[in-house]
Amino acid sequence: MSTSQGFGFPRPSATDPAAASSAADGEQTTAEPVTLADDAELDLSADEAAARVEGTLASLDAELVGLASVKRRVREIASLLQVDRAREQFGLSSSKPTLHMSFTGGPGTGKTTVAMRMATILHALGYIRAPRVHVVTRDDLVGQFIGHTAPKTKEALARAAGGVLFIDEAYYLFRPENERDYGQEVIEILLTEMENERGDLVVIFAGYPDRMATFFAANPGLSSRVPHHIEFEDYDHAELVRIADLMVAAENFRFDEAARATFSEYLTRRMERPNFSNARSVRNAIERCRLRQARRLVGLRRPLRKEDLVTITDEDIRGSSLFADEAEGE
Repeated sequence: MSTSQGFGFPRPSATDPAAASSAADGEQTTAEPVTLADDAELDLSADEAAARVEGTLASLDAELVGLASVKRRVREIASLLQVDRAREQFGLSSSKPTLHMSFTGGPGTGKTTVAMRMATILHALGYIRAPRVHVVTRDDLVGQFIGHTAPKTKEALARAAGGVLFIDEAYYLFRPENERDYGQEVIEILLTEMENERGDLVVIFAGYPDRMATFFAANPGLSSRVPHHIEFEDYDHAELVRIADLMVAAENFRFDEAARATFSEYLTRRMERPNFSNARSVRNAIERCRLRQARRLVGLRRPLRKEDLVTITDEDIRGSSLFADEAEGE
């Protein structure tokens, strides 16, 4: 007779001080696996970890506007690991999936946020020991003199062990124009660790699409160890307005009707200017609106109501330098 069951996430023993300490640090312990009979049935939805993964995916949907293709890839990776866990329950041996990744996209497109949520998912499904992301750049890895690079890189790897190492603007590791550059040493160390520790470490390389393509083309050994390439597209105007609404609400502010229309106009103008950084530019713009709102409220020299404190007005937005030419023409 077949049996149907879910598989639970192993918990540290309450009587094991070492296990309890590990759990307190956010790291998981492993229990002796129980192999199911060939005719057993396994309900993936009954998996305790699956519920946490769904919660993380739901929070990702709530936090990030758009990015449909990114969210789809994240779900695919989560599904891969759920099925891999199910196979283990039936004693089906196979190599552990390689989950090193490349995140490509412009600034402010959510790459770091997705990396943090990915770490939570990988931890819930038992792929990494802790849901942490250690973010580094070239300066954190490359030394300035002979013998300095290896210790710096290994320190970063030690900090990321059991979690995710997120290398931002990874292409700066490769500088072929400088024969004495130590970035290549970092790449060689990463190649070794990504292969030897792939069951205990996930490396995510991030940066602009064109530069990342050149980086991987120049380092084929590295490219072959990164099976998951996820592209983060720039947000369109409507998505940026929605992002602004969410950011304002999260800080207990609101646009009045005229202000929301003006902020939409502001975004149209800002997107045409150099160095536009998607959600990052939206956040910076809102911060400046708050500064102008504060200056306006202090200048009222009267008692303030709650409505005054939460409302961003048309005036607070039109104080931007993007509207300066228009003001001078009036």
